[in-house]
Amino acid sequence: MNRNGPLGLVYNAFFLTFILAPLVVVMLVAFTDKGFISMPFDGASLRWFRAIIENGDIVSAFWLSIRLAFAAATIGVLLAVPAALAIARYRFPGRAALTSFFLSPMMIPAVVLGIAFLRFLSLLHLSGSFWSLVAAHVIIVLPYALRLALSSAVGLDRDAERAALSCGASRFTAFRRVVLPMIRTGVAGGWVLSFIQSFDELTMTIFVATPGTTTLPVAMYNQIAQTIDPLVASVSAVLIVGTVLLMILLDRMVGLDRILIGEAR
Repeated sequence: MNRNGPLGLVYNAFFLTFILAPLVVVMLVAFTDKGFISMPFDGASLRWFRAIIENGDIVSAFWLSIRLAFAAATIGVLLAVPAALAIARYRFPGRAALTSFFLSPMMIPAVVLGIAFLRFLSLLHLSGSFWSLVAAHVIIVLPYALRLALSSAVGLDRDAERAALSCGASRFTAFRRVVLPMIRTGVAGGWVLSFIQSFDELTMTIFVATPGTTTLPVAMYNQIAQTIDPLVASVSAVLIVGTVLLMILLDRMVGLDRILIGEAR
């Protein structure tokens, strides 16, 4: 099937509609003035957006998710960058197995990871803390950070780094001034994708979170379990807009195409 032919255009239009239609419905429901889920046929209202600010559980869960995603993304990138450089630069026994190990959380169901990590934390008596939640999310986001860092590190020209070392620069200085700028697109993209993945993570978080460490996705899940109202739709609308703006900003800063293919600017 020719992607530029009539059938290709119909297929692409159907695919985009299938993906975007639920998001459009959520955005519309968020502006209803009714107390139940419905389309805003009688006029748009900001009632449920004001309800977000007035809901203390949602607000506290939002800020906890921000802190959690920031910590998990940062730690994930700090672990991914040296791992990516080692995998890309050196040939050693078990290299392929090590790469598969780092990427394995993408292939293992989140339910299995959640149960295993909950059991692990229980054995160590560490469950219920914020940092145990961070550790769980680092496991989830590490593959995303590693893949993008690895895409930038593979094929990296080391001549500039060698020149810096020959001029007397330390290895840390050469990394900070030469290597890091060359892989910054992959690092920045990995951090952003890790942040988004951590912020949206629900399945594994349900097993690890406690009433004192409830994230926004868990709070939204609890809200749906208790009552069906447009509050969750309004929160989802805010998250959709925030994610789109974040990706646009990232595209303007470093270019999404460069992040996806790992080119340095």
